[in-house]
Order: sequence, then structure tokens, then C-alpha cells
Amino acid sequence: MEIGIFSVGDLKPDPHTGIAPTEYQRIHAIMRIGKQAEEAGFDVVATGEHHCPPFVPSSPVALLAYLAASTERVVLSTATTLITTNDPVRLAEDYATIQHLAHGRLDVMLGRGKDERVYPWFGKDHARATAVAGENYALLRRLWREDTVDWSGEFRVPLKGFTSTPRPLGGVPPFVWHGAERSVGTAELAARYGDGLFVNNLFRRVADFRPLVDRYRERAAHHGHRPVVGVGGQAFVRARSQDAVEEFRPYFDATPSAANGSLEEFVAGTALSVGSPQQVIDRTLSFREHFGDYQRQLFLIDHAGLPLKTVLEQVDLLGAEVLPVLRKESRAL
Repeated sequence: MEIGIFSVGDLKPDPHTGIAPTEYQRIHAIMRIGKQAEEAGFDVVATGEHHCPPFVPSSPVALLAYLAASTERVVLSTATTLITTNDPVRLAEDYATIQHLAHGRLDVMLGRGKDERVYPWFGKDHARATAVAGENYALLRRLWREDTVDWSGEFRVPLKGFTSTPRPLGGVPPFVWHGAERSVGTAELAARYGDGLFVNNLFRRVADFRPLVDRYRERAAHHGHRPVVGVGGQAFVRARSQDAVEEFRPYFDATPSAANGSLEEFVAGTALSVGSPQQVIDRTLSFREHFGDYQRQLFLIDHAGLPLKTVLEQVDLLGAEVLPVLRKESRAL
């Protein structure tokens, strides 16, 4: 199992000081976290795409290009790229370029996005999101797999004799994940093409995501593909669980999640792990009860206004105390 970290790039004030980092500071913090994750032994570093405040990663292409030049081993990924509001021609060329820059260390996670406001900004209709996602992805696949493409569809101008450049590195497109929380259509899209399904698994009960994964596995088998499943999670770890809870509570209480339950309720029901390394290990291993054997685990660790110093400590603690055990357990399956 691959284990990594991802950032949604939220720009929140520290509840202790009331001061938020600047956009400059937050962008550079994400880059620093990515480099530290490689040093700590993580397998994957991923960044989301957002176009609304209070988030800064509006250009994952630029962020991943920087990380491609700053790292040597870690797999880079999006989490997610908006297949609905980005032009597939632009996606094909941008991410093939990063694939070359990163010597092949690139995955792409596609999603529709949760914020309906974004659609009209990019000339799209949220009511047609499912159709747009299907058409855009079908074209993206062709652009990566065919040297010359003739194409016409409903949502963009036709292409005649078009060649996307650069071509995918070695003729092999980046591996594609489809990110979802509850969309059966997304699970079907991933299953149909033999791509990976990544379940967000963050702010709702872990058990709520199982039907989506079960549906994906069933449909992947129907289409003759091996299912590839990725799972999200959140972690805050200290040597003593009491210290972890005490330190993280003010940050949790400042999030929208706190309106729907206490920290203890979220730790009990969702993928949020707050405690000792062993508690994080035990909670993460319990995900297999819901999702079966899965191939990728990503942790969100830099949200809610946590200072960069604290996040870097989290990266090192997880890398030293949690990663070796999760790797050993996954190899034992």
C-alpha cells in the first residue's frame, strides 16, 4: 500500500493567535510540507484544486511542477483536478508536461468539485456536471492515447487532426484516480475505464463510504478490470494521546465540522485520528473492515490553521512511528 499526505490548501487563522498566513506563506508552506514528506519516507504527495477563498491551490499544475523540481522519489498527484471546469486539451498537455518534469512520478486524480459557484466562472452548467465529466474524460483519454484526434462533442469546440503535446512519457499516460464521496456516476466512470477510485472518507462516517466502494468493485469486475482503491483520512499525532487531543481541540473547534459534533464524536465515527501513533495505526488499519484490501492511503494533516512548524512535526512523527507499521501490516495481507 502506498501512503502519502495531501493538502487542500485552506487559508485559516490559527485559533490561538487569530492570525492567518498570507497566500505567499501558505503556498510555500505546502511546498515545504511536500519536500518534508519525501524526506520522512512517504510515497505520495498530493494537492487539491480550489478557486474560492479561503483556499490557495487554484493552480495544482504550478504547484506540482515546483515539487517535481524539488523532489526525487515521491509520487506527485492532484487531489483533485476538476474534470468538469478544466478544458481536457489543457489538462492533457499540462499534466503530460509535469509527467516529463517528474520523470514519470505523476498521477492525476479527477473530480467534479463540490462548490457549485465554480461552474459558471468557467462557462459550465452545474446541472450538466455528470455529462460534462463523462465527455471531458473520454476526450482526455483519447488525447493521451492517440497521436491524432478528430473529435466533436456537446461541451467544447470540435478538434480536427489535433495532436496534444508533449506526448505522455514513454507513451504511457499518468495513472488516473477518480475522487468521490457519494457519486455512483464517478464510481461507474472509474470502473468502466479500469481507473482507480479514491474515496474522500473525511467528514462523514467511514461506514457511509462502503457502498460506493462495493459498487465500484462490482462494476470493475463487470468490465473486466482489477479494482484499485484509495482512501482518505486525517491524523494528528503526539507521543501521548492526551497531548494530541489537547493540542488539536482548538483547531478542530474552529472548523465547520465542529457544528456537527464534538472532537470525540468525529474521532469515533469518521476517519479523523487524534492520538498516539498506535491509535492512528489502529484506526487506519480498521479501514480495511470497510474497504477491504486497498492500494493507497492519504492523510490530510495541514488544515484548520495548524502552524507550519506543527505540521512538519506531524510529518516526521507519522513517518517515523506510523508508516513502518502500516507498511508491515499491508505486506502481511
